[in-house]
Amino acid sequence: MERIKTGIEGIDQFTGGIPHGKSVLLTGDAGSGKTIFGLQFALKSSQNNQKTVYITTEEDSNDLFVQGNTFKWNIQSVTESGFLTFIELAGVRARVIEAEININVGSMKGNFSKFLKDLPKDTEVLVIDNIGSYTAQLTPYEFRDRFDLLVYELNKRNITALIILDSATSKEFNEIALFSVYGAIKLMKRENPYTGRRERVMDVVKMRSTKTPTQFITYEIGEDGIQIISGMESKE
Repeated sequence: MERIKTGIEGIDQFTGGIPHGKSVLLTGDAGSGKTIFGLQFALKSSQNNQKTVYITTEEDSNDLFVQGNTFKWNIQSVTESGFLTFIELAGVRARVIEAEININVGSMKGNFSKFLKDLPKDTEVLVIDNIGSYTAQLTPYEFRDRFDLLVYELNKRNITALIILDSATSKEFNEIALFSVYGAIKLMKRENPYTGRRERVMDVVKMRSTKTPTQFITYEIGEDGIQIISGMESKE
C-alpha cells in the first residue's frame, strides 16, 4: 500500500506514513502540538509535489506562517508554487453562528460538508484543523452521521486526509470518530512518574494494514518541529 510521509521521521519509521487515500484522526489536548503535526504533514506533502490543502477553522494563514517560521519552515514558498493552499473558515464560522442566532435554525450545525465545498478537484492531501469547532450542540448520533459522510466523501475522492479533533470536544465524539477512520493518533501531555517532569507522548491508537507500536512514543517540539525521542515507553 502506498504511503504518504508525515515529515515526522519517527512516525514514518514506525508506520511508513499515512496510507494513501485514507483518513486518519489526530486528537490531543491544547498545547500537545496538533497544529504543528498538521503543518509538518502538509509541508512534507507539498514538498513532495502533492497537491495539498490545509483547512483552518480557528486561525488565519498568517498565524500559521508565523508558526512555520518558528521552525524555519518555508511555507510561503510552497504556497507560491501552488502545491499548498490554505482555506480559512474562521470568518465563515462566525457568520454562520450569527445566522443561527438570528434565525434559530439548528439544522445548520455540524455541517461538515462545507469542508469539501471549495476543495480543488486535484486535491491529493488534506488537513482539517479542526472539526471540533463545528461540533457544538451536536448529539452523538448527529456527529456520527456527519463524520461518516465526511470520511466517505474523502475516500471516494481518493484524498489522503488528516482530520484534527481537539480533546476539549466531548470525549464521546473522539471515541465515535475512531470507528470511521482508517487510522488514529492521540497526542498527550503527562507527568513522568519516574522523573516528575511533564512530557509529551504519542499513541498510535490504530492504523489498519500497518504494524504499529504498542507503546507510547515520547516526543518533543524542538527547533525543527515535532521530533520523536529515542525509545518508547509502556502504556501500562
